[in-house]
Amino acid sequence: MRKHRFDLYALVAGGLFTALAVLYLVASLNDREVNSRFVLPLACIVLGAGGLAGALVAASRRGRGGARDDDHSLE
Repeated sequence: MRKHRFDLYALVAGGLFTALAVLYLVASLNDREVNSRFVLPLACIVLGAGGLAGALVAASRRGRGGARDDDHSLE
């Protein structure tokens, strides 16, 4: 099996959806209701933060963070 790169966005999204599923499961087992007025905005905020973090990690791996390219020196 080939090793694959770490995908931060997939980890955040998977964790968010798992947490939401557990929240609704626990609420249904305890005869309570989840205030869905906060679920969608919170999910969007978490997914947006995860996407931003994933983009920053990907950019730093590609070397776009202003890193110098030492192969093309002027000397």
